[in-house]
Amino acid sequence: MIIDWQVETLATMKRMSARERSHGRKKNLKQKARYHHGDLKEALVQAAYTLVSRDGAENFLLSDACKLAGVSTAAPYKHFRDRDEILQVVVQRAFDALDARSMAAVASNGEGTLEGIIAMGKAYVSFAAEEQRLFRLMFGQHPKVKKADGVVDDGKRCFTNVIGQVARYCEANGLAGDPREIAVRLWTFVHGASSLLIDEDYAVVAPDLDVMVMIEETTPLMLDVNRNGNPVDRP
Repeated sequence: MIIDWQVETLATMKRMSARERSHGRKKNLKQKARYHHGDLKEALVQAAYTLVSRDGAENFLLSDACKLAGVSTAAPYKHFRDRDEILQVVVQRAFDALDARSMAAVASNGEGTLEGIIAMGKAYVSFAAEEQRLFRLMFGQHPKVKKADGVVDDGKRCFTNVIGQVARYCEANGLAGDPREIAVRLWTFVHGASSLLIDEDYAVVAPDLDVMVMIEETTPLMLDVNRNGNPVDRP
């Protein structure tokens, strides 16, 4: 037989349980609302960036990004058409990171100086060595992603900064030549060196090569100046 105080206790517990359920529903709704206001998209991008950096684009699955971000497998399609579109954003973030590293190196060594341009080249190689999987995705591992408008624009922005540093150096030192052409020459050299390094080709043909020293010694020649910043005498 249930006495009055037990009946009251049971009723109180039911009211508390109902309030807790209601609070839980409100909390979930607030969390979903927060995701819809941008947190979900950013969480997925960060998860995808982490996974590509760690495992490579060839092993990237949207379901893994969802798991890492703590969301349902249907969540990405609220913000991205497909896997390729989220990879495009990952590449854009990677270009942002490369550009930030390069310009920080320039700022530490002098805008429009030989030292700054050398530091920019070294930063490029360092990024490639540390972020090999991202670097491969940025430069052609996935042709559709590489050709996306946003990716192309961010790549051009990075290259424009190289042209700008070369132009300032040439102007300050009275050097002739087209800054864009010189920048293409420098980028071809540094990008090629980065690719050969991460593909371990140097390890086969020149195991003792110090790529950073090579950049220090070769960059002045590509700018048509010697290591002291003076024009090279050519026959």
